[in-house]
Amino acid sequence: MRFPKAARLSTASEFGAARTSGQTQHGTFMLINVLRGTGEGRPRIGIITSRRVGGAVDRNQVRRRIREIFRKHCARLQPDCWLVVVARYKAAHAEFSALESEWLKLTARASILREPC
Repeated sequence: MRFPKAARLSTASEFGAARTSGQTQHGTFMLINVLRGTGEGRPRIGIITSRRVGGAVDRNQVRRRIREIFRKHCARLQPDCWLVVVARYKAAHAEFSALESEWLKLTARASILREPC
């Protein structure tokens, strides 16, 4: 099952806009840049994992985990926002539940997480 293209940030200009004009929230395992008011109907995400995170296997595992967290909580996010998630070194060695709890904390701090129904 692929991650849909409509849910991804794909161009450098989209990443750059979210990183320079967006609000940044820092955490232990990741930092999240949030750009609101994009005018799109659904949230979109871009994930950055540098070589500092680890080898290719570690980087891909971190990306898969972050995509799954986004997929799981996408319905609770505000519809017109772009997110750029920058994984930190500690993310490669963190449990999925720790990544998920930090994601929820950072998105709530950025005020883009709606209350569950």
